Amino acid sequence: MDKYGLIGYPLIHSFSKNYFNEKFVNEGIDAEYINFEIPTIDSLPEILASNPELKGLNVTIPYKEKVISFLDSVSPEARAIGAVNVIKIEHKGSDIILKGYNSDVIGFTQSIEPLLERFHKKALILGTGGASKAINFGLRALGLETVYVSRYERPNTIQYDNITPDTVKEYNVIVNCTPCGMYPHFNECPNLPYEALDSKNILYDLIYNPDTTMFMRKGIEHGATVKNGLEMLLLQAFAGWKFWNQSNNDTNI
Repeated sequence: MDKYGLIGYPLIHSFSKNYFNEKFVNEGIDAEYINFEIPTIDSLPEILASNPELKGLNVTIPYKEKVISFLDSVSPEARAIGAVNVIKIEHKGSDIILKGYNSDVIGFTQSIEPLLERFHKKALILGTGGASKAINFGLRALGLETVYVSRYERPNTIQYDNITPDTVKEYNVIVNCTPCGMYPHFNECPNLPYEALDSKNILYDLIYNPDTTMFMRKGIEHGATVKNGLEMLLLQAFAGWKFWNQSNNDTNI
């Protein structure tokens, strides 16, 4: 039986595990999807050695960037983003070959593009982690200017305390790439001047549990268009499955 899995820490809940195991049952695929909760990325070689049936892995927080040093090759897109969330595992004799990809950008751009209007020209990206880098890559590919928002003083970022009502009117697409508002902390939301939002704003939250975060609810109250991360996850899963199953000649890395 083939195995696929997810590495990250902590793995409180896993969309991927439920999605893929249901897919395998429904489509008669002889495979299993397993969560590998590892407190350090240095445990990856041990997982590979003890699970020779592994054909692919998804990567989540906090290892999307750290995992790159373990890979034999990385797709140009993932290299440009600086983060990997899909690993294809190939066995050549006794050697294990690891190829890295990024499906975050595919899922996100396909999910947000139908919401964009001509007046959506600039975006705020809340957070600076691995997911935010894919979001930045995707938004720029769609023609938007972007700025990262951080709690800390970092190069090329603005801080939450410096975001004014004029900021959210100019940067009228706002994407939450932080865990703020994720279950069980559903009464929390990023610190923004929500009262300045209007119908020209898009608030996109990568979180999907709860379905409607406080960030999204505050957007709805002021007429903004809102969307959670569930469709992005589905689209990511489609792309990840393609990466795992494409022939070696189609990998482009």
